[in-house]
Amino acid sequence: MNQKVIIITIIIALGLGLFLITNRFPVQKNTTGSATSTKNNGVKLVSPQEFATLAKGKNTFIVDVHTPEQTHIPGTDAVIPFDQIQENIDKLPTDKSTPILVYCRSGSMSAKASAEINAMGYTTVYDLEGGTNVYKESNVSVSLAPDTQALGTVVYGDVATTTFTLTNYAPLPLKVTRVSTSCGCTKASVERETLGAYESTTVNVSFDPAVHKDDTDLGDLTRTIYIETDNPNFPNLEGTITATVIKN
Repeated sequence: MNQKVIIITIIIALGLGLFLITNRFPVQKNTTGSATSTKNNGVKLVSPQEFATLAKGKNTFIVDVHTPEQTHIPGTDAVIPFDQIQENIDKLPTDKSTPILVYCRSGSMSAKASAEINAMGYTTVYDLEGGTNVYKESNVSVSLAPDTQALGTVVYGDVATTTFTLTNYAPLPLKVTRVSTSCGCTKASVERETLGAYESTTVNVSFDPAVHKDDTDLGDLTRTIYIETDNPNFPNLEGTITATVIKN
């Protein structure tokens, strides 16, 4: 009988001890299982689909922080090495409420850069989960960026120049089949007519408002650059230049 009492006493003691330990050191739940989660530093981790949707916003600012430099996601606003954020703060928006979208190739560099950008006072920072390695699987495009290049004031008789970036953000090679413009005053050419998968090239553009030797190219003007490709899903691309032409 005494033996049974001892056994029951031990069981009760163990149960009481377990109860006290559990309540003193509660188990923390794992809340990182969702596709979109907020890190401890205030940076929001987003999927490639969410990143692509956010990138369409007019006020968002997209930063590639990968080193060495890679082919950038179309629409990228700045390229800053992940370990040189502080030294390049002038490349970031002055308004710290601007949504900042950060990415690299795999996600490790962007995680560090996002945390630093957030620590610098930027309140809305998004980090691309999986980097471009994952983004490429669900986002394919051929693009000419930016949409518009503003030349500002151009003096009649001068020739203004600018550039666009043509990006083949696709798994197959691309060939440029034709380059043309909306007016003889504007000329455009690509530095490379054939692009491999996820490669880009520069489109050089020049604007000569005096080419017609009359006043047809004075005032506020918009001219268009046309790029034709052999990609059936992206056969025609357009970019525009704007200028205000004056005579001295």
